[in-house]
Amino acid sequence: MTAPETAPASRAGLFISFEGGDGVGKTTQIARLASSLSGEVVVTREPGGTELGAEIRRLLLHGGHVSPRAEALLYAADRAHHIDTTVRPALERGAVVLTDRYLDSSVAYQGAARSLGAAEVRELSLWATQGLVPDLTILLDADPALARLRTADRGRADRLEREPDAFHTALREQFLALAAAEPQRFIVVDAERGIDEVAQEIAQRTAPALERVGRAGGGA
Repeated sequence: MTAPETAPASRAGLFISFEGGDGVGKTTQIARLASSLSGEVVVTREPGGTELGAEIRRLLLHGGHVSPRAEALLYAADRAHHIDTTVRPALERGAVVLTDRYLDSSVAYQGAARSLGAAEVRELSLWATQGLVPDLTILLDADPALARLRTADRGRADRLEREPDAFHTALREQFLALAAAEPQRFIVVDAERGIDEVAQEIAQRTAPALERVGRAGGGA
């Protein structure tokens, strides 16, 4: 049985995840939001937010073939360690935690695009994290064809970026379905626009939650 989801009201800090397909600009927008906040801000990512996570990331993204179920389990293992050692302690200190990917990525990538079952993969992640769910999730949405062009500019693509178009189309559809199912948590942002315009919308739409925990504004 899954542990009960951690209610946002029970945490001192604020937990914000950034989601979307490859090439939508998550890393850039996380940096922009982080630079605008006051107080302690923890910027992290999955996989790779811990020393163990960095090894898991290398295996998943730059290693050889990984079977779909093994892939899902490796992401869950990374997530369990990441939450226990990095995210939850930061939230308890009152930090704002910004993570590049969280459980919704597993639901979309392994649950839908890998056809393992969205509900099953979500349950696995909730068990691994003792039910920790973000206060807000920023979904950066863009046409996979445009996102693919952006990742091509970075050079060598990783194992998931090299998946066929049908995979990335299914991925986008699942992210949008997740957002539609939880509108109180998700903020969907059109990521096909310029960096400044996207950053401005994210700042405006996260401001109420940040103000509630006394962490809005301070930077550019």
